[in-house]
Amino acid sequence: MSKIKDGLLGFAIGDAMGVPIEYTDREILVKNPVTMMTGYGTYNQPEGTWSDDTSMTIATMDAIVLKKEINYKAIMSNFLSWFAVGKYTATGSMFDVGATCSDALAKYSSGSYEPLECGMEDIKCNGNGSLMRMLPIALYCYFKKLSDDEIINLVNDMSSLTHAHEISKMACLIYVRYVMCLLDGKDKIDAYEEIKQVDYSSYREDTIKEFDRILKSDISEYSLDEINSSGFVVDSLEASLWVILNTENFKQAIIGSINLGVDTDTIGAITGSMAGIIYGYDSIPDIWLDKLKKKNYLIKLAMKYEKLLNE
Repeated sequence: MSKIKDGLLGFAIGDAMGVPIEYTDREILVKNPVTMMTGYGTYNQPEGTWSDDTSMTIATMDAIVLKKEINYKAIMSNFLSWFAVGKYTATGSMFDVGATCSDALAKYSSGSYEPLECGMEDIKCNGNGSLMRMLPIALYCYFKKLSDDEIINLVNDMSSLTHAHEISKMACLIYVRYVMCLLDGKDKIDAYEEIKQVDYSSYREDTIKEFDRILKSDISEYSLDEINSSGFVVDSLEASLWVILNTENFKQAIIGSINLGVDTDTIGAITGSMAGIIYGYDSIPDIWLDKLKKKNYLIKLAMKYEKLLNE
């Protein structure tokens, strides 16, 4: 079974499960946990509708398939097609975009900036908008057998299209290296131990310190109350890893991630990408897959991407 299909469909499922309850407080979800694919919540979208997370992810994949390489202009052009005319959306219309992504796309659309000049560099611009679209890059790095330096450079550049601060870049690198370990057949615990050993010295010390709870502690041992599920990129990465390490199957992982509350779609998507790779497509409940918008399109794109990466 294709790990690319596993990861992408897991990602989209987590996204779609989280969309209707985005910004809902954890206290509410603890009392009434969501366990099914629902709709018409926060954004008044039908059930099975995924958000900007999946849109920007598949826009990235489609650009790489089209150009047969990493081409930043093609990727940014696809992002603009999503942002402006609703391409790569579940229902034909764009209903959710982060402020940092929006600002970066506005810079690019002005024609005055190259793609890698568009990302926001302010420390306040460390939402999860680049982390949420990093799955295709993790897959590319693994299947193309990139060197450590090539991985760091590619991840930094990909983040910089929208999020150019080091904290966002390093969060993306940790995620990419974790996914690569999973793709290499390591179990979720061994993969976690391995990312702690990665050389992050290309980043500043104050940046690395932001990730102490992941890299110097054991994030899985923190209590639920110590896990934040905000859109801050470090929080989102911590929450996703915490859920993966504290659940035993795909269904548990998705339900656990979205019921953390707040940024439910992105944390659901990031968690879903990892859970899909770990447990496989066949572990995704049919009742969720049957309601996922454009499921066949997503599968076909995953197969195209797999073909490209294996060339």
